[in-house]
Amino acid sequence: MKPIGFIGLGAMGLPMAANLASAGFDVLAWNRGRPPLDAAEAAGCRTAAGLAQVGAAASVVITMLPDLPQVADVLYGQDGLLSAEPAMDTLLVMGTVSPTGVRALAERLRLHGVTVIDAPVSGGVTGARDATLSIMAGGSADAVERVRPYLEAMGSTVRRMGDTGAGSLAKACNQLVVAGTLVALAEALVLAERGDLDRAALLDVLAGGLASSEVLAQKRHHLATGDFTPSGPARYLRKDLGFVLESAAGEQITLPLSTTVARLYDAVDARGLGHLDNSVVLDILRDIPANPPHHAKD
Repeated sequence: MKPIGFIGLGAMGLPMAANLASAGFDVLAWNRGRPPLDAAEAAGCRTAAGLAQVGAAASVVITMLPDLPQVADVLYGQDGLLSAEPAMDTLLVMGTVSPTGVRALAERLRLHGVTVIDAPVSGGVTGARDATLSIMAGGSADAVERVRPYLEAMGSTVRRMGDTGAGSLAKACNQLVVAGTLVALAEALVLAERGDLDRAALLDVLAGGLASSEVLAQKRHHLATGDFTPSGPARYLRKDLGFVLESAAGEQITLPLSTTVARLYDAVDARGLGHLDNSVVLDILRDIPANPPHHAKD
């Protein structure tokens, strides 16, 4: 059996590759930095000296990279996945990317005999570590079924959403809800603080009622303490909101909440806070001046 190629051993990618190895798959991993490769070896993966080695050995290659420019970087070039008579026939794009862009990539790679499946994930680092990710796949039914065993080794919910690009559109919808929920939680805390409520007590109450959510569970520490050490950097959520608005424009619809939330994350980036956790939007909301009172005209 040929190995599975895995490119991108970041905070999410490393545990995903480790879970594939734990499930008994032969994982051939590559990453630009050496320390994650050492960690992957310790988790049972084999490591490649270069991208061409992965492309020549693996028929299925998974990328867990920030965006399509990074995917293009590993595909093309003298030592890219497509060099040296690649064995690769399926590229599984698991980062969060543009639905339009991944469809265009699929058209280009079809000329090389490579099928593209977009299968972004939700669940954060916790879901990646525990193999409980929600995975949204886009591709032909046959193609998705061929890679389903790999997906099920990394996630507890695996759903084919439609043809190529559909997985990324589903992820855009997911990110819309995540970002909207984060902003709602942050606004609730701003209001509570101004009203002299205890922040931790409010979060306890929210977690015990209808306002409870996985977003609250994973971001509760950040919101309660103001420690914005990143579990999910704000700049990535800002990028994802761009895909939401791009998709909305393509469908000729207006999404008022998404537009407002995207502006807030633009402000996060403009303040130089994009490297911090995406819950840092709380600090942006704290700094927005109160609306001046409205006075009735005489």
